[in-house]
Amino acid sequence: MRERDMAVRVKGGMLGGAGTVALLWAAQVRPSARLDALFATAAHLSGLLAGYGVLVLLFLMARVPAVEHGVGAARLARWHALGGRHVLLLCFGHALFALCGYAVHEGVDVLSAVRELLGYPALAAAAIGTVLLVAVGITSARSVRSRVSHETWRGVHLLVYLAAALAFGHQLAGPDLALVAWFWALAHAVVAVLLLWYRAVVPVRQALRHALRVAEVRVEGPGVVSVLVYGEHLAELRAEPGQFLRWRFLQRRLWHTALPFSLSAPVRGNTLRITVKALGGHSRRIRRLRPGTRVLATGPFGALTAARRTRTKVLLIAGGVGITPMRALFETLPGGPGDITLLYRAGAEEHLVLRSELEAIAAERQAGLHYLLGPSGAAFDPLAPQALAALVPGLAEHDVYLCGPRGMADATMAALVRVGVPVGRIHAECFGL
Repeated sequence: MRERDMAVRVKGGMLGGAGTVALLWAAQVRPSARLDALFATAAHLSGLLAGYGVLVLLFLMARVPAVEHGVGAARLARWHALGGRHVLLLCFGHALFALCGYAVHEGVDVLSAVRELLGYPALAAAAIGTVLLVAVGITSARSVRSRVSHETWRGVHLLVYLAAALAFGHQLAGPDLALVAWFWALAHAVVAVLLLWYRAVVPVRQALRHALRVAEVRVEGPGVVSVLVYGEHLAELRAEPGQFLRWRFLQRRLWHTALPFSLSAPVRGNTLRITVKALGGHSRRIRRLRPGTRVLATGPFGALTAARRTRTKVLLIAGGVGITPMRALFETLPGGPGDITLLYRAGAEEHLVLRSELEAIAAERQAGLHYLLGPSGAAFDPLAPQALAALVPGLAEHDVYLCGPRGMADATMAALVRVGVPVGRIHAECFGL
């Protein structure tokens, strides 16, 4: 199934679920013109949609392979971020409508309504859950996310599970759940099973099956290392060039966090390779990995694979350490002389990673290889529409694979569209989301 088709189906399923929630709400509505009843009705709908939204967020975090492969990690991350904002707005709306409805019904002010409602255990639990969701939202804001470590962000993000549990208790305590109990119980059970299976059972099963260990750590350049990992039965992983796994190294100060790193070379026999740039505390510690360290790797994930290709001509565009999946694709994508071209954007020549390998591949395959060097804020942008069109003749007839920092990726996608490349032929993954 093509990436866009799968994305449409998944999005349609999520919107269909929201529609089902709205229909179940509508089936229970008792029309009334009283102000307190109107507030209560609005609180009911916004609360149900907020609860359903939390389920959707958890589903997007479940790492279901069919969804990860079919939709792509970058698009899932965007959906998750957008969904989180909508859930917070619905939670605030639900609380405001409920407070106003209670205040009107009891004839008290809003502050008195807050004090009285927090006296109910289920409502107090829901309030705590909302505060936890707000904390997650704050740390996920782009301006904040760039200033906190991945470990801190991930730890706060896991509070979503607790928030969902507290909210579920509030929903069960409500008087309006009788007609939707079956739907709510089934939806929560399905999501819980998916989370448990793909985030707990599958990683343990893969660890036991593949017995991964660090074989070697190689310095590739300033702040960049490649980690070679050996294991057993690696063909069963079905890891394709362009994909990534989530890696957990069982060594002090590393074991508690799993980070996504793309394969920087095709799987060869019993060896996997990733190439890591020191962008944070966790990635900096990877250079001190000891040979023999046990590794847990979950995946593969990502839709940046040869299966997305629709044209003979292919352009690969990499920004910074985004070269890692592009290097694997550069070697393995089928094509004759001149069919494959790689553009590698970097701040300076010393920042080029895996350069000797790229040049050897280009020479062997008679493929195009261009280094686009210079600071990102320079007056001349080598990834501007006119520059791209001049550098790659017939660009509009190419499939384009793109990986790099979010800002660079977004700007490059816009440039590609301007020179005539259809959105459906731009296959992108971003890091630093």
